[in-house]
Amino acid sequence: MSWLEAVAVLLAGMAAGAINTIVGSGTLITFPALLAVGYSPVLANVTNTVGLSPGSVSGALGYRAELRGQRRRLLQLGAASMVGGITGGVLLLTLPEGAFQSIVVVLIALSCVLVLIQPWLTARVASLSRHPEHGGIPLFVGVYLAGIYGGYFGAAQGVLLIALLGLFLAEDLQRINAAKNVLAAVVNVVTALLFIIVTDVAWVAAGLIALGAIVGAQIGARVGRRIPPTLLRGLVVLVGVVAIVQLVRG
Repeated sequence: MSWLEAVAVLLAGMAAGAINTIVGSGTLITFPALLAVGYSPVLANVTNTVGLSPGSVSGALGYRAELRGQRRRLLQLGAASMVGGITGGVLLLTLPEGAFQSIVVVLIALSCVLVLIQPWLTARVASLSRHPEHGGIPLFVGVYLAGIYGGYFGAAQGVLLIALLGLFLAEDLQRINAAKNVLAAVVNVVTALLFIIVTDVAWVAAGLIALGAIVGAQIGARVGRRIPPTLLRGLVVLVGVVAIVQLVRG
């Protein structure tokens, strides 16, 4: 990796850390960056998960004020995220690499759609009657399925979690976003540990992404709400389209 490529990966990690804290689709920034510097799709995905994990934890800590009173809920839902993340990670490692390259094109396209319709999802969630406390079995199952998605690829996992939590919990969106950050961090950390134990990681790239994501997550938690949402969504979708083109050509 050249110095210029290293700087690009570091900046991509910073952008992804901020975006994950605010929206939850930072993988659509770092995954294409890793493809662009020459990593294969599966190695790029593994390295991306390992690299973004510290940023996920950093983002969750940045919202610690909004996490007060959610400990019991997050312990229960966190178990679903943990098992889901491991399931998704195992699927990534056991399915053929060719299958991943085909599936991930669809997942990136789905992620782009989710990012685009997030305002509609948010408005829809705000208009629904929701259940207090833990959301019951349907929410637990939904968080588990979101964990599988996050462990396998993860782009826009945060958008899925916000939609699920907003649908089933009687909370304002800032507390929902804080809970989303914790659950996404659980998925990323357990999946990263699985990858570290059983497969290869491009450690230089992972370290650069981790450093950038930690800083970016704190920026996102503090000043991210000042970024025009339309501009942010447009950037994420544009990068997602570039990633699809790279994968199809590759």
